[in-house]
Amino acid sequence: MAYTADRAYELISSAHERGRLAHAFLISGAHGSGKEMLAARVIQLVSGAAQSGGFDLFGEPVVVETPPLDEFESGWIRVIRPRMKSRQISVDEIRDLEQTLHLAAPGGACKVGVIVECDRMNDKAANAFLKTLEEPPQNTLLLLLTANPQRLLPTILSRCVRLPLLGGRPLLEGGGAELVAALNHAATRGFGSPVAAMHLKATFAAFLARCKETADAAAKAAEKEEISAYKDATDGTWLKEREDFHKAAAQAEYLDARSRLFDVLMSWMADLLRMKVNGGGLDFPDSAQALRKIAEAESETRLLQRINALDSLRRTLETNASEQLAIEVGFLKAFG
Repeated sequence: MAYTADRAYELISSAHERGRLAHAFLISGAHGSGKEMLAARVIQLVSGAAQSGGFDLFGEPVVVETPPLDEFESGWIRVIRPRMKSRQISVDEIRDLEQTLHLAAPGGACKVGVIVECDRMNDKAANAFLKTLEEPPQNTLLLLLTANPQRLLPTILSRCVRLPLLGGRPLLEGGGAELVAALNHAATRGFGSPVAAMHLKATFAAFLARCKETADAAAKAAEKEEISAYKDATDGTWLKEREDFHKAAAQAEYLDARSRLFDVLMSWMADLLRMKVNGGGLDFPDSAQALRKIAEAESETRLLQRINALDSLRRTLETNASEQLAIEVGFLKAFG
């Protein structure tokens, strides 16, 4: 069962009031569903900052605003998110978090660790974090945020209270509708052969190229604006650092866009499986007629294998593997 962000907060607040707050929550949901704001509100709750700010001069209650999540970071509140160019969370960051959580906070204050996009922990980081989940330090709260909970280790999933959120950015936004239409068209030209796989791969690769071009253009525009504004007021070292910053930002933006396109691709393939088993709840119901013949021709086992191949491709792309080669091989396995 999925909840609105407000309802999820009410459930956590109720558990906190009764002294029954779990030590770890997995907050999942699409981009824009309110995961980070919910985490910020929970931090306010456990730190006592969510209490009423009293009354103003006119007797009206003062509403306590909730600042962005990153503004809460302090000695006993840690926020970890993918910051490297690879968009992964390393084992060193997890171990640094563990050291903080094992320290004694003054006055028995609650220590909070938030991992944003926790599905981007690499294997070593995930296994290191599992130890903290199994034996959490006293007065510790762990908040895991992700749009892709299925990519976490089952052992991590089983040790968290799961709070899936409703809402967020629909799959068809941000180029999703165009990608689905292109996939439908490519699939009607054939499915389940190497030629069909290459058609689908070319379609997907074209969307990736467009995303990369957009991200690079935005970064270059921002860099050009900074050079124009500060070239006479700073040295070349700072400008070189900003150049590197914008390159990394463009790469991060592209990787985020690629992840969103993979969400569309995975949902498109999952719709085939839903049609096969008459499961309903299609993500793209308007595509059902175009894809029904494919669903009827494929076995349930084969469709599951194709979905697993796509998930394997997604994980491969998070390594240093060649993107183009990985996508080509992955699409041959998933669609060939």
